[in-house]
Amino acid sequence: MTSEDVLSLQSMPAASASYGRPPCRFINREFFTIAYKSDPAAIREAVPEPLEPDGSNTVTYEWIKMPDSSGLGSYEESGIVIPCTYHGEACNFVAQMYLDNAPAILAGREIWGFPKKWGHPTLRVDETETLTGRLIYNNVLVATGTMPFKYNTLDKTEIAKTIAKKQVNLKLIPDVDGNPAIAQLVSYHLEDITVKGAWSGPARLNLIPHVNAPVADLPVKSYVEGRHFIADLTLPYASVMYDYLKDRKEN
Repeated sequence: MTSEDVLSLQSMPAASASYGRPPCRFINREFFTIAYKSDPAAIREAVPEPLEPDGSNTVTYEWIKMPDSSGLGSYEESGIVIPCTYHGEACNFVAQMYLDNAPAILAGREIWGFPKKWGHPTLRVDETETLTGRLIYNNVLVATGTMPFKYNTLDKTEIAKTIAKKQVNLKLIPDVDGNPAIAQLVSYHLEDITVKGAWSGPARLNLIPHVNAPVADLPVKSYVEGRHFIADLTLPYASVMYDYLKDRKEN
């Protein structure tokens, strides 16, 4: 294998790439999100500077079902998103993610810096009327969310705008000596969005403390809204928004 061959490889292992090349196209991606008020000190602790919490004290817990994801396969996901600002620009910081798909975990961490860990999320309609999300981590139920199924219809154009909002990840990759090789805030926008249906309604969320899946560290104080929507969209490559190592050298 020549040096040129090595540099042309998609990902480890060299014998068989762990995931396909982006951009990744998602068909019928189904979201269930619960926006709620949480503790401002806990939110500040979870958000890395120079990002700033947007002051609403709001957190969004989400489940996502992805049955058709190019280069990644079929899987489900669950996690926490925090509304923030960066130099006054609105964005969402992705704080925690749990899923059951190895290619998506590897690609997500290595390319975009998604905070992905292995877990077992499910999104289902229970007993014909209740949209229900669950997250099991290490055989322990750590999150349950519920919402009436297709309660109120939402405007698809407005939902598309929320999907297209700038997303930010904290990408951390160590070097061979254990020191940081990459420490960056990485930003991206989901593209080519077609919303196929969108609904809202009252929602409830139960978070159970777990040391390795600390979703309950952002406790529920009160509920804002549940949303359920289905869309086709594309995840492109990202860009570096802030480089901690570069900033340390300059200062």
